[in-house]
Amino acid sequence: MEAIAKDQSGTGFYGIKGKNALITGASRGIGYAVAIELAAHGVNCALLSRSQEPLQSLAQKLRSGGVRAEVIACDLGDKDTLTVIESRLPADFGIDILVNNAGIYGTASVDSDEDASLWTATIETNLSMPYRLARYFGALMKKSGWGRLINVSSISGQKGECFGAAYSASKFGLIGLTQSLALELASSGVTVNAVCPGWVDTDMAVSQINDPDWCKLNGIEPEHSMELTRLSVPQERLIEPAEVASLIAYLASNQARGITGQAINICGGLSIT
Repeated sequence: MEAIAKDQSGTGFYGIKGKNALITGASRGIGYAVAIELAAHGVNCALLSRSQEPLQSLAQKLRSGGVRAEVIACDLGDKDTLTVIESRLPADFGIDILVNNAGIYGTASVDSDEDASLWTATIETNLSMPYRLARYFGALMKKSGWGRLINVSSISGQKGECFGAAYSASKFGLIGLTQSLALELASSGVTVNAVCPGWVDTDMAVSQINDPDWCKLNGIEPEHSMELTRLSVPQERLIEPAEVASLIAYLASNQARGITGQAINICGGLSIT
C-alpha cells in the first residue's frame, strides 16, 4: 500500500491522471489508503483531517511519487469548515473527485446516560458536512462537465446496528444523499456513489471492538471481542483499508462512468449473514 507507482502514459488506465481529489479523514485508515491509491493513478490530492503532522507526512510521501499534495488541517465537526477549505485550497486546484470519508462512531443504548451531543456530533460529521461538501463541489463539477462524488457509508447504513443508532442513521442518510444527488447530476457527467464497508482494520474499528461499553452492551467478553468479530464475517477476516481504496479508485475512473447512485458493499460477505 505504501508504494506509489508512477504512471507515465497519458491519463493512465483509469483515465484520471492529473485530476484533483479532496479526501476527508485522510490522516489514517481508509482515507490514508485512498490517498495512496489515487496518487498511484496520478491523481493530485488535497488531504483533510484534524491532525496536521500525519497529513504533512502523507503529503510528502505523495509528492515524492510525482503528484501534487495540499494539506488542510481542520475539524469537520465545525460548521465553518467549508469556508476554511475554500480559503486554503489554491485557486488552481479545482476538485474533480470528492471522497467523503471522515466519520465518527459512538455507542449508546436508549437507557444510557448519553445526551444529545453524541447524536449531534455524529450527524454533523457523518452526514451534514458530506452534504455541504457534495453540494458545493458537485455544483462546480456540474459546470465543468465531469466529476466523481464518492461517499464512504457502511453496511450499517443498510441494516441498523444495535447500540449504534446515531451512526446507522447517519450512514443510512448518506446513502439517501448519494441516490438523490446521483439523479440530479446524472446528465452532467458527474457520478455519485457510496461504498459500504463492513469491519475494516482501522483504528476506529479496532477501538470500537475493544471498547468495554460496546462489549458489555453486546454481551461479549473484551478478551474475546476481536476474535468473535472476525468470525462473524463469512471470510473470517477484517477488510484491509487498501481494498476499500481500490474500490474507490475504480469508482473515480472513467471505466466506472456508467455506475451512479449505487451503494456497493465491501464487507467479506457480512451483509448477507
